[in-house]
Amino acid sequence: MEENEELTEGFPSEEEASEDALTRVTGMYKDWFLDYASYVILERAVPAIEDGFKPVQRRIMHSLKELDDGRYNKVANVVGHTMQYHPHGDASIADAMVQIGQKDLLIDTQGNWGNILTGDRAAASRYIEARLSKFALDVIFSPKITEWQLSYDGRKKEPVNLPVKFPLLLAQGAEGIAVGLSTKVLAHNFNELIDASIKHLKRKGFKLFPDFPTSGIIDVTNYNDGLRGGKIRVRARIETLDKNILVIKEIPYGTNTSSLIDSILKANDKGKIKVKKIEDNTAADVEILVHIPSGISPDKTIDALYAFTACESSISPLGCIIEDNKPIFMGMTEMLKRSTDNTVELLKAELEIQLNELEEQWHFASLERIFIENRIYREIEEEETWEGVLSAIDKGLQPHTKHLRRAVTEEDIVRLTEIRIKRISKFDLDKAKQYLDNLEERIAETKNHLANLIDFAIAYFQELKKKYGKGRERKSEIRIFDDIEATKVVIRNTKLYVNREEGFVGTSLRRDEYVTDCSDIDDIIVFTKKGEMMITKVDSKTFIDKNIIHVAVFKKKDKRTTFNMIYKDGRGGPSYIKRFNVTSITRDRLYPLTTGKANSDVLYFSANPNGEAEVVTVHLRQSGSIKKLKWDIDFADVLIKGRGSKGNIVTKYPVKRIELKEKGLSTLKPRKIWFDDIVGRLNVDDRGELLGEFRPDDMLLVANQKGFVKTITPDLNSRFDDDMIVLEKWNPKKPISIIYFDGEKERYYIKRFLIESTGKEELVISEHPKSQLELIATDWRPVVELEFAKPRGKDAKPNLTVDVEDFISIKGIKALGNQLTAERVKNVNALEALHFEEPEEQPTNEIEVIVEDENIKETDNDIKSNDEGNDQTTLF
Repeated sequence: MEENEELTEGFPSEEEASEDALTRVTGMYKDWFLDYASYVILERAVPAIEDGFKPVQRRIMHSLKELDDGRYNKVANVVGHTMQYHPHGDASIADAMVQIGQKDLLIDTQGNWGNILTGDRAAASRYIEARLSKFALDVIFSPKITEWQLSYDGRKKEPVNLPVKFPLLLAQGAEGIAVGLSTKVLAHNFNELIDASIKHLKRKGFKLFPDFPTSGIIDVTNYNDGLRGGKIRVRARIETLDKNILVIKEIPYGTNTSSLIDSILKANDKGKIKVKKIEDNTAADVEILVHIPSGISPDKTIDALYAFTACESSISPLGCIIEDNKPIFMGMTEMLKRSTDNTVELLKAELEIQLNELEEQWHFASLERIFIENRIYREIEEEETWEGVLSAIDKGLQPHTKHLRRAVTEEDIVRLTEIRIKRISKFDLDKAKQYLDNLEERIAETKNHLANLIDFAIAYFQELKKKYGKGRERKSEIRIFDDIEATKVVIRNTKLYVNREEGFVGTSLRRDEYVTDCSDIDDIIVFTKKGEMMITKVDSKTFIDKNIIHVAVFKKKDKRTTFNMIYKDGRGGPSYIKRFNVTSITRDRLYPLTTGKANSDVLYFSANPNGEAEVVTVHLRQSGSIKKLKWDIDFADVLIKGRGSKGNIVTKYPVKRIELKEKGLSTLKPRKIWFDDIVGRLNVDDRGELLGEFRPDDMLLVANQKGFVKTITPDLNSRFDDDMIVLEKWNPKKPISIIYFDGEKERYYIKRFLIESTGKEELVISEHPKSQLELIATDWRPVVELEFAKPRGKDAKPNLTVDVEDFISIKGIKALGNQLTAERVKNVNALEALHFEEPEEQPTNEIEVIVEDENIKETDNDIKSNDEGNDQTTLF
């Protein structure tokens, strides 16, 4: 008992002990977690602003420098050497080294280092080799200005930071996940970084945008200088090889060909797109062939690839770096400024060390010359002690040292005693003087560099670009992307059915009435006999209400689809006629299209995709003294209003039936279409160049530099190649004139023609590979000017002006044309066309109708498009 009392003496009670223990554990947890988090942030995941390296990368580069002898080293050996400095496993070091090597900047690689395009991994570290690149040797290392520290076990010295004289962090990029923190600095273009550094040194503004080794297309509209909250969109480069084959030539950053193909196959399996097969021919360059079925639009498929696969993705940068042992967030512009200013300071430190070394060399070379030229070495022959020798030399030097730049020290005298007799005997005064003169020139040059440090730094960056910038041009094309609405490009992968009597719609009602093909992300619009409407998502089976009269796929913001309706307002009430559009509405809610009275009934209903207005015949029931039991109503006389409008009264008497008498024409104004050259797409939102007003039958004329001409329906999903040179509203009566060089005959030809078949792409120049389109004109009476090349030793031939209409008549589109000249032509210029009265268009029966806005408040649940941006509904 006494022993137990002794053991517990000085300890708190059980209650106090539990409280203290809880406090102590909390304290330990807090401290240990913070220590662990700090270690991961500072020592593993986040790069330093000073040199752009994480610790493992810095230690790999230091080890490569220590092993550098100009020959390749096995990566396994480099990894083993690095483990002297990095207290982690060899696998993490090898992976980090492969990542550096794949960026093709700091490490000269040999062997299979993997492929960033295909995602193939590198071979084992015992099979691949590496050495420092010439760029790394020039830019990263400078031992004399490097700050050193002891390695983790105290046996070695390693650099605190490497003296990197280049914005390396922005060139390579960095990505890491720490504890409660992460970083994602995107890679930028080598030459653009140098140009930006020079602009900063010249106190000019600059902008920096990412550039990726996988190429691709990027939209940097919301890059936000790489700060938190910014993002960039990256896309694959997809081109149309022919009407059934698409080719992917570049891939977005963050993907590889394997993951990209997998995403396409998954989208195909889900029915978002339709693909027959995929061929991966990637080698040094990306080439993925996507075969699509006949009848599927290539343009729409390209949009679908961007909408539903890894062909487009978003990247959110996060500029987190370590500065003074603390993580901070910084934009790319500030990072470059800090790096450039740090480079200037490093160059200054190197110049100061170089100046000091040159002055020391000059000082001792001057002493050596004095010592040998004045035969001071003879004065020490009779000295018997070391002190006497030093004193004799010092005394002998004194009359000759007034021009020296510092005092003579004992260390200088000792060095003079170490000069060999052989050197004294072979001393050449002229060579010594020449050597001193050379040192003085270098000293003056170094001082000049220090005095004009900014100019020196600019020259340094320019030399880097000249020496290493070749072949490092921008790979990723910067472009503003068009927004793609998924519902408008998705393949109709399922079928929609309706049970009208019971009021069900869905994709699983296969025994009921088929409505249309649709996709599983579509919305559908449904109208019932009692005058109600609902919009809902496509599902396997959805109850709306009994007696459905119309079902269709709903297009948001569609102002062209017009609904014509006549309804009876309640039991025994009058009948009304109305026309309306439905552009947006709250999903899964029944909306009354009548006044809402009980027993309302729809007497006539039609849905018209282009605002058509039919004529109907109204039949009344025989009642009392009604004289007129039948008459016609033209919907064209009714204004298009909001869906909540009451409409115009038809009759107050009971209606027996309403019959369609005559189908009508569109009552909508022709739609104005613009072409936005920035995104290369058509739109109806007043962006870019106005192409004209288009009716349902109107088409666009498209021609490209390769000599292909075609007419197309103005579909907002259409894509246009970069080599397109003509895009305008097509007038079938207006001739097209071209001048081209025929490669086979080596002569210039001119031709005029009309397009005979619409929707077909035709080559209007000869098929010879050297044939080339020089000019295409779509004026009624074009005039062109030919500038001839000047032959050697002869006078230039005067320019030739050609009235095209007078020179050649209209021929077939396949005609060769008339020879224009056999001379060498320098330029073909279009001059001002001759005056021509364009024939007036025949009047149409279309009626312009003013559409009144709906005064309906939309809720937060209103249907929204999948992508914020422009409506891209197909026009006709």
